[in-house]
Amino acid sequence: MDEVEVVVAHRQRATLRVGDVFLKVDGNPAHADVEIRAMAMAPIPTPAILWHEPPVLAIAAAPGRALGLLGEPSPASPATWAAVGAAVRRLHDAPLPPWPGRRLEDVAAELDSECAWLLANAVLPAEVIRRNREIAEVALRPWNPVFVHGDLQITHVFVDGDEVTGVIDWSEAAPGDGMFDLATLTLGHEERLDDLLAGYGAGADREVIRAWWSLRSLVASRWLIGHGFDPDAPGCEFDVLRSRMRDR
Repeated sequence: MDEVEVVVAHRQRATLRVGDVFLKVDGNPAHADVEIRAMAMAPIPTPAILWHEPPVLAIAAAPGRALGLLGEPSPASPATWAAVGAAVRRLHDAPLPPWPGRRLEDVAAELDSECAWLLANAVLPAEVIRRNREIAEVALRPWNPVFVHGDLQITHVFVDGDEVTGVIDWSEAAPGDGMFDLATLTLGHEERLDDLLAGYGAGADREVIRAWWSLRSLVASRWLIGHGFDPDAPGCEFDVLRSRMRDR
């Protein structure tokens, strides 16, 4: 019997690893449905789905290793980051998923409510929140929707050498702003943006990507705190927000 490893666990979902199999347990069946459909549509490598018996989805482990970890320097080469950028571009150029994505007004409303909570609870200095809110406004513009992964964290991309071997965790996939994917992937790894865009090619808006760094960090903080994660760990969301104070 292989040892059971708890990859992540909180009130909404848990992921276990048993040997080369990941077992994802989710109380919301819609997440697994989206994940299965998105992986079937995506024009980039994804792990094999082994079986699905709600609320459990079994997925084979992706070969290779994660591109990196939030809060730690990525060991991947510039060529690897460029290969990831090219893969993201293929995804963004693919036909849109047939289900709806997040609306601009929903993103703006979430930013309002999360900033209000951060200020009311003095989670960060008010000037840090207000400055990042100002930066985040740049992302609140109409976008041409593309096929986005929706949660393209650095730990969700697996590579072997300069090859992308698998992208995991597709439950947030939908039509959306491609700059959000690029920002999520480089959150806390801003120094890798040039390498990523070398592979992605034309059309990236660096100012909007920077705005999404602030926006994502602002809106994610309450959820992270409430689910046992630490956004104040070195290199994580609070450090991203504080670093924007040096951009004046």
